[in-house]
Amino acid sequence: MIGLLDCNNFYASCEQVFNPKLKHKPIIVLSNNDGCVIARSNEAKELGVKMGEPLFKIKNLIFTKKITVFSTNFILYGDLSKRVMSTLKSEVKNLEIYSIDEAFLDFSEFINLNRAIRLKRKVKKWTGIPVSIGIGPTKTLAKVANHIAKKKTVEGVCILDNQDLIKNILSVFPVENLWGVGEKFANHLKYANINNALELKNANPKWIKKIFGINGIKLQKELNGEICYKLETAKKRKNQMCTSRSFDREINDFDNLQKAISNFASNCAFKLRCEKSCCSKLSLFLTTNRFKSNNEQYFPSITLNFDTPTNDSIEIVNTATKALKMIYRENINYKKAGVIVHNITPQENVQMSLFDNIDRKKRNRLMHSIDKINLIMGREKVQLASQGTNKKWAFKSNLLSPCYTTRFSDILTIKI
Repeated sequence: MIGLLDCNNFYASCEQVFNPKLKHKPIIVLSNNDGCVIARSNEAKELGVKMGEPLFKIKNLIFTKKITVFSTNFILYGDLSKRVMSTLKSEVKNLEIYSIDEAFLDFSEFINLNRAIRLKRKVKKWTGIPVSIGIGPTKTLAKVANHIAKKKTVEGVCILDNQDLIKNILSVFPVENLWGVGEKFANHLKYANINNALELKNANPKWIKKIFGINGIKLQKELNGEICYKLETAKKRKNQMCTSRSFDREINDFDNLQKAISNFASNCAFKLRCEKSCCSKLSLFLTTNRFKSNNEQYFPSITLNFDTPTNDSIEIVNTATKALKMIYRENINYKKAGVIVHNITPQENVQMSLFDNIDRKKRNRLMHSIDKINLIMGREKVQLASQGTNKKWAFKSNLLSPCYTTRFSDILTIKI
């Protein structure tokens, strides 16, 4: 059996952990630049707040219903996610971290309702985060079970452990809610009069393969209890890494744009070093505000190669700056930019270039020292001059909560 543990309203729950006054109160968390709603507490959902809704459209609702609003705090959410996953590792031998708030669990040894409830309560006690657990013979059925656990069970646990139960649930489970079924896929199925998961499970496999290919067949097999997606316990090496941001206000001067790009490129280099990887390609893209139709629109991108795969901040930032000079145009208002590093390989397998003239050993020691200082003293205590100190390009986060678990100055103080 495979379990799927999902943190309930994760970002909103993280904000409630260190602020008990917010328990059972409507909360929303906003995207970068405080733009749109990306997380809601159950109380906010009941008030009609929708995912992806722009902040300016619900200001009146926020005021009248006294909804608490937060800017996104990924540092806090990431740390609490690690704590949840660490708690799970103390209870199960194998797990696959699927996302920041989800993990597939290996229950091949044994599982029953009591063990699942005990695990759920342990996560809540150790981290403060409420979770739901769905369990089934395959990942797809575990996803279905999790959906049921979150919506329709008191304990927050659902186990699909017999065929009659699976048949009954699939017969009322909308096909569009299945794992991996997008809007286009769902529309095709409904056009063929397949409206629920049971009808998809019993559909003609030849027709499924003809219309939806191998992924459709795998989905159908998983619904029939045949494992097609195994638990991936080993951490996969990423194929690419990206750092991009929408700016608080539009930027049209090269200097501020170059500082932003330098920060994005430096962050990508740091991610590579954390993964012990190197990249051989770098892509840069810029975009204007597509919603301002009166402004000139410009969406350039460019890709440059490295002769020797690298994770050196200096080299990657210099290449990103070179790319910016090639696509930058004056008198254009840029709203968003991003740096992508790809063609990633393990750093121990780097093929050196015959004409490489950088002292790699010296650079590696320098990067290691910078990372160590920043780890001890705080983020970006040491950085490249091209990153600047006055970050006018930084995104807006006026409603940011403290980093309770990762910053000494934000640790809670208790008055006795």
